[in-house]
Amino acid sequence: MKKIALAAVAVLGLGLAACQDNAPDNNISTENTIETEAAADTNSALNAADNLGAAADNALDAAGNAVSNGANAVSATANDVANGQDNVAGQ
Repeated sequence: MKKIALAAVAVLGLGLAACQDNAPDNNISTENTIETEAAADTNSALNAADNLGAAADNALDAAGNAVSNGANAVSATANDVANGQDNVAGQ
């Protein structure tokens, strides 16, 4: 009977030792999670800003190309008019 009692006490002792307070570890884990999520949010915001900058740059390039194309069209039309006048004058 003593052996059973000693075994029971040993098992209970191990069980109590396993039930230690993990609050500090849990707090550190929570803090690490918050920091990781904050870093991910910051990176996401920076990427979004970079993407907006690239989109604005592309829009400005497109606008510049449209203006350049319009100027080229005006120049081509002026050349066509001048060539037409030369052709009429030559007849």
